[in-house]
Amino acid sequence: MQLDHIAVSGSTLEAAIAHVEQALGVSLQPGGKHAKFGTYNRLLGLEDGLYLEAIAVDPDAPAPEQPRWFDLDRFSGPARLTNWICRVSDIDAITMPDGPVTPIDLDRGALRWRMAVPASGRLPYDNLYPALIQWQGDLHPARMLQSSGVRLRRLIVYHPDALELAKLLGQIKLIEFDTGPAAIRAEFETPWGVRTLE
Repeated sequence: MQLDHIAVSGSTLEAAIAHVEQALGVSLQPGGKHAKFGTYNRLLGLEDGLYLEAIAVDPDAPAPEQPRWFDLDRFSGPARLTNWICRVSDIDAITMPDGPVTPIDLDRGALRWRMAVPASGRLPYDNLYPALIQWQGDLHPARMLQSSGVRLRRLIVYHPDALELAKLLGQIKLIEFDTGPAAIRAEFETPWGVRTLE
């Protein structure tokens, strides 16, 4: 399991984009729509093969048949960093803390992937357990994006049961766990110095 990308959610996509661009001082690039979940995004290429997505419910999309991923159906308040997504090599072998999850086949343009999305749309540990993804084929968004000159230094996952979560997941490069109210904070190296995104 390794970090693949991170997600900033907003009540609108414009709010999510503005939150990222104001915090990091860079512009996001075009993304696309996710028909299965009625969402859409904009992207930011990070160094070291990672990327960031700003995501929100697409107001023009029909309501999906199942709850939206990242618990977006219940999202409220200001735009913020909400999720981290880890890449795995065999998603069918994965069991989440609250039981097995049937992976969903997804696509956007030429990209193909499988994702473990809980039936409720909400991930374990107050939505702070990593979303799990397995890319199909060689295409990956990070390779399709222009470099922004921004590098993730570390991602800190705060949770009242942080020690339990850390033990469950083991060591993952760039990820730290700390006890506290449920939240995520990311630190980046940017052309303008170290910036924080919450």
